[in-house]
Amino acid sequence: MSERRSLKRLLAVLAVAGPGLIAANAGNDAGGILTYASAGAQFAYRTLFVMVFVTVALVVVQEMCARLGAYTHKGLGGLIREQFPLRASVGAMLLLFVANAGLTVSEFAGIGAAMELLGVSRYVAVPVALVLLWALTVLGDYSKAERAAMALSLAFVAYPVAAIMAHPHWSQVGGDLVAPHFVGSGSFLVLAVALIGTTITPYMQFYAASAVVDKGIGPEEYPAERVDAVNGAIVSDVVSVFIIIATAAAIGGTGPLRSAHQAALALEPVVGSAAPTLFGVGLLGASLLAAAVVPLSSSYAIAEGLGVERSLSDSFRRAPFFFGLFTLQLVAGAAIALAPGNLVSLAVNMQVLNGLIAPVLLVFILVLANRRGVLGAAANRPLFRALATVCVAAVGALALAVVVLTAVGRS
Repeated sequence: MSERRSLKRLLAVLAVAGPGLIAANAGNDAGGILTYASAGAQFAYRTLFVMVFVTVALVVVQEMCARLGAYTHKGLGGLIREQFPLRASVGAMLLLFVANAGLTVSEFAGIGAAMELLGVSRYVAVPVALVLLWALTVLGDYSKAERAAMALSLAFVAYPVAAIMAHPHWSQVGGDLVAPHFVGSGSFLVLAVALIGTTITPYMQFYAASAVVDKGIGPEEYPAERVDAVNGAIVSDVVSVFIIIATAAAIGGTGPLRSAHQAALALEPVVGSAAPTLFGVGLLGASLLAAAVVPLSSSYAIAEGLGVERSLSDSFRRAPFFFGLFTLQLVAGAAIALAPGNLVSLAVNMQVLNGLIAPVLLVFILVLANRRGVLGAAANRPLFRALATVCVAAVGALALAVVVLTAVGRS
């Protein structure tokens, strides 16, 4: 009897699997990969304890988003519009737009860095990618392109293997995972905020709630979806930790990451001299996928908040605001990514921007999940509410510290 119950539970989890896993793993995009690699290159294993906190926070936030979608059958954009004053709703959507615009820049920076590893100039690759992504999303078959990009990004499955084969100092890895090892510098704090911004990405939380709604997951299916949300967050961050470990073992302590080629060195234990090519292919897939998904997510959320047409199945004429906003983000992101400068630094800085904006949007999610008027008996219980409040407050405190450091001109 117990075996039959276990099988039923497993089938229930598999039936709803997807939104949580996809939402969390989307954080391992171009900006994420370069940020995790930069953490390993600059501070070796010392940021690993930050990832433990970030994982707990991601589990908490993603669970709340999935629960909001399952119990209200509405996305976060619609809930914010209904539950908050107009100015607050407009402010939230504006912040989401700014955060996603920054992420779109980092994805195009990833495309440029990936193609330079493969021998193609960013000044050729980025404009071609812009036109291709726009045409496939607005005029063509986006779903097929999405599957192809996902297949390319599977190259990063090699990171856990690379981390083990690089023979890192496991005692140091364990120590840095379980105990805080702060570095007394503003750059460490900024990178910690970047790690938060690239892991607890606001656009993916909006996606998680909407995906639960689109899949028709309701209160009855929610227990299985909760497993999906929690497991997705943990699996995603385990991969992120391995990226830091592999990079730290290869080039840890050499300073800030200066190029994608330097990041590729972490894969040498697995594929040798082919490491730059493998890294370039994976980075290209991750960048192409997110360069379309990120601006689409903000277009969906803002269009939902305004109550206007929002569907890829519509034509540009039927949904001009939705497609126009998507196009604006693509063009702006590509243009900024083409500006002279270090593409890796640009991508990491965009994650810092995301980390500064994330706490404000997390407050909206926390307030929604606390309200019995929204979730009824499924609203946050006292213990979970306390844990969620601590996580959001800690993220906000780190972001505020970076703002203060920047304002007083410290580095």
